[in-house]
Amino acid sequence: MRGAVIHAPGDVRFETLDDPKVLHPTDAIIRTAVTCVCGSDLWPYRGAEPIGDPHPMGHEYVGFVEEVGSEVSAVRPGQFVVGSFATSDNTCVNCRNGFPSNCLHREFMSTCQAEYVRIPNAGGTLVALDETPDESLWPSLLALSDVMGTGWWAAEAAEVRSGSTAVVVGDGAVGLSGVIAAKEMGAERIIAM
Repeated sequence: MRGAVIHAPGDVRFETLDDPKVLHPTDAIIRTAVTCVCGSDLWPYRGAEPIGDPHPMGHEYVGFVEEVGSEVSAVRPGQFVVGSFATSDNTCVNCRNGFPSNCLHREFMSTCQAEYVRIPNAGGTLVALDETPDESLWPSLLALSDVMGTGWWAAEAAEVRSGSTAVVVGDGAVGLSGVIAAKEMGAERIIAM
């Protein structure tokens, strides 16, 4: 398969990589439909974060389930899914208490700008849509893979409630998602800075 590999600041190459395989019974393999570059991908690209050895990159993705491990029942081959940048098994104490981003078995995705991706903890990480959306909508679903969840969590952690005032510092993708989340949670006033 082909995938993006960062070698050095400003040096990203589309290379031939090994096809991913199911390594654990909780894994799934997806064929990516679309992926994108996150702002955090730009830190190493700009040289503001060390790269070390060349490595695949990317953590925002949507796609089609190709294969599932024997313990994966939440998704099945052929389904269109949105995945998270932080995996979660949906069974540990943290997940059961509403903190899947702090799953005890969490792994961070970092190989998603490729044709195929192995998804650890697929049962808690992948969310299947009822049907495959129109292809024109696929890029907009990428926000659900990272920034919307982060913005929602920020509003949740700030305890935004009906009638409250929410202050959002930063107007990037996460900040704008925080504004959307605060509005959905009933904030009476939202101040974006």
